[in-house]
Amino acid sequence: QVQPVESGGGSVQAGRSLRLSCTASRDIFNDHCVGWFRQAPGKDREGIAVIGSEGYTDYKDSVEDRFTISKDVAKNELYLDMKSLRPEDSATYFCAAGGVDRWICGRQISDYTFWGQGTQVTVSS
Repeated sequence: QVQPVESGGGSVQAGRSLRLSCTASRDIFNDHCVGWFRQAPGKDREGIAVIGSEGYTDYKDSVEDRFTISKDVAKNELYLDMKSLRPEDSATYFCAAGGVDRWICGRQISDYTFWGQGTQVTVSS
């Protein structure tokens, strides 16, 4: 797929877990940085986890101990495993692809070329 497509969002209670998935074209997935961003109502979109072609990862500090990013290159799929979800994790989660991999991957919007439409995650108290 030329445009990344996310799935796996939903409504859960605080403390529960979710796995988000993203599928994308090999041209913008393989040998590139890919990652996850999120945006809550009234707030800026922020990078929460990214992964490079050689396994480099970087996380936003507030999610590093709870979220894990991974990928399956053969399936052109990207995953975000979220544990111990909190109400403040509620947001639209976007898959980003097409980032140039030069040893490390950034977590800024401008680092990525292709974006999915987003999947909603709602965490209730």
